[in-house]
Amino acid sequence: MVLEGENAVQLVRATMGNTNPTESAPGSIRGDYGMTIGMNLVHGSDSDESAEREIGLFFSEDEVLTYERCIDSWVIES
Repeated sequence: MVLEGENAVQLVRATMGNTNPTESAPGSIRGDYGMTIGMNLVHGSDSDESAEREIGLFFSEDEVLTYERCIDSWVIES
């Protein structure tokens, strides 16, 4: 999955939890389901620069779509 938006990397990493599941917050993916560092359930880039590189590793250009929802102007502050 490719996500974009303000603070996307930080928000997704908080949802995933710390790389070490024993240090992850309850409610995060790794905190609730992870057991070891070596057998991670999810991967997320650690920076915008890493994300750009890693997106190219996993997706072709035609697999990444950009779109706007009509409701966005009502719920997202510019």
